[in-house]
Amino acid sequence: MSTTPSRRPWLLAASSLAVGSLLLTGCVSNEPADTGDGAGDAAAAEPATANDEPGDTVTIGFTAPAADHGWMSAITRAAEERAEGYEDVDLQVADGTNDVNLQIAAVETFINNGVDAIVILPYDGAALTDVATRAMEEGITVVNVDREFTSPFAARATVLGDNYGMGVSAGTYMCEQLGDDPDAVVAEIAGIDSLPLTQDRSQGFADALADCGLEVSNRVAADFTVQGGQAAAANLLSAAPQIDAIWNHDDDQGVGVLAAIEQAGRDEFFMVGGAGSANVMREIQEGDSVLRATVVYPSTQAADGVSLARLVEQEKDMEDLVSSQVPRQVQLFAPVVTADNVDQYLDTAFES
Repeated sequence: MSTTPSRRPWLLAASSLAVGSLLLTGCVSNEPADTGDGAGDAAAAEPATANDEPGDTVTIGFTAPAADHGWMSAITRAAEERAEGYEDVDLQVADGTNDVNLQIAAVETFINNGVDAIVILPYDGAALTDVATRAMEEGITVVNVDREFTSPFAARATVLGDNYGMGVSAGTYMCEQLGDDPDAVVAEIAGIDSLPLTQDRSQGFADALADCGLEVSNRVAADFTVQGGQAAAANLLSAAPQIDAIWNHDDDQGVGVLAAIEQAGRDEFFMVGGAGSANVMREIQEGDSVLRATVVYPSTQAADGVSLARLVEQEKDMEDLVSSQVPRQVQLFAPVVTADNVDQYLDTAFES
């Protein structure tokens, strides 16, 4: 009997996660629905739910790595825009930094300033764990985003993307497109191999491919940069004279990957991106490139973190859930975006 995991249980779980994401969006949204009859403007001042009603002002400190990557830039921008939508949130944003010591110092400043909550996307989760734990011990609500701390005592809530799920989504889509061809040549352009997130994405991809009898034939790793993507893709294309499908883990490095593909004059394969950038979605929409799909890794995680921190501090719950308190962990879904559904995702996509 095969020990390969079936896609069906994962897809069922994914559906549940998708519902969870919709619940989160629904319960913290600060924007009233537009009925299409002109009543939207008149209702704009009315709170959509009880959670949207203004409460005591919540001062939130926010810190994330430097915005030197399209996805990371979108993370900070989305957090700021989310906070602007609440009249009862005062967001204090520390300068983005890839220096662990400077990020620790930023959190210490938030603690000393007596903020109510801190939303942290750590450059290094392990390195920021101690200072986050200290903030929690001081009575400050900490929301951990994307890169996990190493202690459960370091955060009240954690908002995560689904790296393993990204790989499963990409592999499942490829299985559907390649059909029952056991000789299909599948290539993979990963991110930084030493990172757990890259390892999780690759494992999910391999597991999904195995479910339909495929495996990765050619694999290279890049570094989440345009230059790294171009170099890695050039090496891959040189080593593999025939490819049927490529999964590229990151749409920012995908700018370089596409440049290498164009330089090589190759178009016998289709490509699936990763993270869900707006420029990739536009290429999918236009249909003039090897890009056929991308897998979303939400850049809204910190914005969700701001909303959750506000709910915790104001002692509100997530109204659509039966549970009376904000969950300890929210993991966002990793949907596949194709020409059929791109309009649903383009407005919230980030620019590479």
